[in-house]
Amino acid sequence: MGILNVTPDSFSDGQRFFKTADAVRHGLRMAAEGADIIDVGGESTRPGARAVSESEELRRVIPVITALVRKISIPISVDTRKSGVADAALEAGGTIVNDVSGLAADPNMAHTIAARKAGVIVMHMKGEPATMQVRPSYKNLMAEIIASLDRSIKRALAAGIARKDITVDPGIGFGKTVEHNLEILRRLGELKKLGCLICVGTSRKSFIGKILGIHSPDARLSGSLATAVVAVMNGARILRVHDVAPTVQAVRMVDRILVRR
Repeated sequence: MGILNVTPDSFSDGQRFFKTADAVRHGLRMAAEGADIIDVGGESTRPGARAVSESEELRRVIPVITALVRKISIPISVDTRKSGVADAALEAGGTIVNDVSGLAADPNMAHTIAARKAGVIVMHMKGEPATMQVRPSYKNLMAEIIASLDRSIKRALAAGIARKDITVDPGIGFGKTVEHNLEILRRLGELKKLGCLICVGTSRKSFIGKILGIHSPDARLSGSLATAVVAVMNGARILRVHDVAPTVQAVRMVDRILVRR
């Protein structure tokens, strides 16, 4: 899943693809590099980020989705917590909604996705983007994440979304410390009990920079690839990444190692 942030304030590529033409070109580039899904987001959910209005989010993402659908055949997902944005994105040709709130932020989200017969990625997030990294703590990290994701799955099923169309994401970096993130990667296989595909997003995140002593997100490729390989080996089937081409190569090697032919 190639990340396409159409925002001025994302932690890694803010403003780089804020113009529609630039965003479309980058989406096409990621598709050519081997992305299976393009994830378009118009609201940053980095630590400390502030929410944007629905009208602004629509203005950012709908032209990009509309253009990409005309040019590539791979699925387009929309990264949003707003049902109005999700509905418009699916109307424009998107087929997946990536909701970092796990369907909790907007009571209409699950029904909107079900009505459009779309797929959904439900993520675990402790708190809100503006405050989630202020001393996050857990009594039992994996148990709490699994319980939260199970509630999200039940919301989806109750609205009429098929289980096969639900993917879970443990929310690396969303209300987690460095050690929390590492523990999630080590114990990722425990999410398999939920009976859904697993999506993981570690690309360029700050915990990699803290461990490796790398301030610039753009310089965290090696660390990102290491986490991607571990995630796949522990059960991830979707990787949300900035650097598509090298990640595709790394995952192909993992597949050949793990799968007997």
